[in-house]
Amino acid sequence: MGTATPLHILVIEDNPDLAANVCDFLEAKGHVVDVAGDGLTGLHLAVTRDFDAIVLDIVLPGMDGLTLCRKFREEARRTTPVLMLTARDALDDRVAGLECGADDYVLKPFALRELEARLKALVRRSSSAVTPSVLQVGDLEFDPALLRVRRGARAISLPPIPLKLLETLMRAAPRVVRREELERVVWGDAPPDSDALRSHMHTVRAAVDAPDEPALIHTLRGVGYRMMAPDAL
Repeated sequence: MGTATPLHILVIEDNPDLAANVCDFLEAKGHVVDVAGDGLTGLHLAVTRDFDAIVLDIVLPGMDGLTLCRKFREEARRTTPVLMLTARDALDDRVAGLECGADDYVLKPFALRELEARLKALVRRSSSAVTPSVLQVGDLEFDPALLRVRRGARAISLPPIPLKLLETLMRAAPRVVRREELERVVWGDAPPDSDALRSHMHTVRAAVDAPDEPALIHTLRGVGYRMMAPDAL
């Protein structure tokens, strides 16, 4: 029986047997599936066609999945949900995938039903998110559709994780966002052991709050962070 909400999915996987199994299962569920067997072809398809979601393996010929995901987010500025395939014992790969802009991951070997369920959840989350045309706090503006950030006349460029942290803080402003909440937004249930959040927040603050500008990002030591316009203090 097909699904009532078919998805257009890109599968980037170099193992032909695995790719065929995934494709056959998803198509049997009513979805439309395109397959790429290497990273370069996968990236080309991902940026030139519109997909509801992308299934991306890490180990690929031509271009690995981490590089592909980073280019897809930072250079192509595309927001299509990405589900990464990772080895069960490779925690570093899972963390690296999320840091490159992947939205979720499944561990190999995986159940095809779980893969479909995660894909549908990612698409549902993406389509149901309330995304205003422009987020604004003080003179800082963020366009979620274009992933474009400006403060006044100054353009700001951020990699995927700092950009996700900035968006979270701006959506919550002026509420305090606890460290645990920010870690969950970025890394889900696999936060890194190191104090990675502090490092990424340093990148956000350095980009947003120039020395000659009023600070928008405020640290509540031991609790979390808050974004607030100067006139709201």
